[in-house]
Amino acid sequence: MKAEIITIGDEILIGQIVDSNSAWIADQLTQLGIKVHQISSISDNEAHILTALSEAESRADLVIMTGGLGPTKDDITKHTLCKYFDSELVVNQEVHDDIEQFMKTRGIRFNTQNIKQAEVPDNCTVIRNYNGTASGMWFERNGCVFFSMPGVPFEMKEMVSVSLIPKIKEHFELPIIVQKTIMTHGLPESMLAELISDWEENLSENVKLAYLPSPEHVRLRLSIRGNDKKKLVAIIEKEELKLHKIIGKAIFGVSPDTLQSAVGELLRKSNKTLCTAESCTGGNIARQITSISGSSVYFKGSLIAYSNEAKEEILKINKQTMIDHGAVSQQTVEEMAKAALNMFQTDYAIAVSGIAGPDGGSSEKPVGTTWIAVASRDKIESKKYVFGQRRDINIRRASAKSLDKLRKFILEI
Repeated sequence: MKAEIITIGDEILIGQIVDSNSAWIADQLTQLGIKVHQISSISDNEAHILTALSEAESRADLVIMTGGLGPTKDDITKHTLCKYFDSELVVNQEVHDDIEQFMKTRGIRFNTQNIKQAEVPDNCTVIRNYNGTASGMWFERNGCVFFSMPGVPFEMKEMVSVSLIPKIKEHFELPIIVQKTIMTHGLPESMLAELISDWEENLSENVKLAYLPSPEHVRLRLSIRGNDKKKLVAIIEKEELKLHKIIGKAIFGVSPDTLQSAVGELLRKSNKTLCTAESCTGGNIARQITSISGSSVYFKGSLIAYSNEAKEEILKINKQTMIDHGAVSQQTVEEMAKAALNMFQTDYAIAVSGIAGPDGGSSEKPVGTTWIAVASRDKIESKKYVFGQRRDINIRRASAKSLDKLRKFILEI
């Protein structure tokens, strides 16, 4: 079974926004065993939309569209769909009532533009939107299914998860596909590939492996198709166990686990607490930690000691330490970790100080140089890293490395 994804909107084509919707939708379809044949981004132009729909219908079983469903005149998707499917717009009373209630709860006046959004093609199946004002629309023609939905990411994701996926499962006969994504940190993709090359070459029949690298981690996605789900799960789990024997220390979980969730789980289980003292990461480590629901149980706080004055006056770092060794040094970052432990009275602390760039580097300490320390009441470990030239990537890598360093530190204890 083949699917196509079409995103509609001039804002994508001019680079004003990034099309993250297509990647997310493609991942959801792949997990259903549906092959995504093509992804296209097109303009808010009737002729362009009609051509894209016709071409997609000729080669796909399922066509998913996002965007162009807003209340303004530049959003023409509904009118174009009416032309393609030989229908006309009519007010759907359930959608009308949904929108009216949606606006009322937000204290916004229900106006004529909102009424326009309650209009849908008369020959579509309406998929209601409980997080916005643009409904989803399901069409069927010549054995092909078309589904149009809003482009606002959180509205789109809710609609796909709650409504579209169950409807796809009901309508199509889908293969069984089992996937598991192993999350790793600390081994570059090339080194990882070298370490697991024998395992990869001897994978069970029909198991496919994909490497998915990012600045924070490398994901290893195992997938297999077949007819017996129980058997497929057993094969994947067997391969996962083999992998753990080879690179167990680098594995911190399976998707959707993150480094911050893995650290949080270790802290929760051991009834321990954590704080951070951050310089070059600017609070990004604390942001990631607090993105986990319930993190207030184990995370007590963070101090962003960005300037040398803040390090000295608030964290009470010895001024002479920074004079002798610099703010980006083993001595300074270890003092930061110890000071944070005392300030927040926690069991563990992370401290980080570095040169994120693009300025501030030297021959001795180039851009990307970062010192990270993790500490408990009776033990401290620190290490220097040199990440690279890009500021945003350096911050992401320093944050991920700090969390992974603490994860391993806790496991060793």
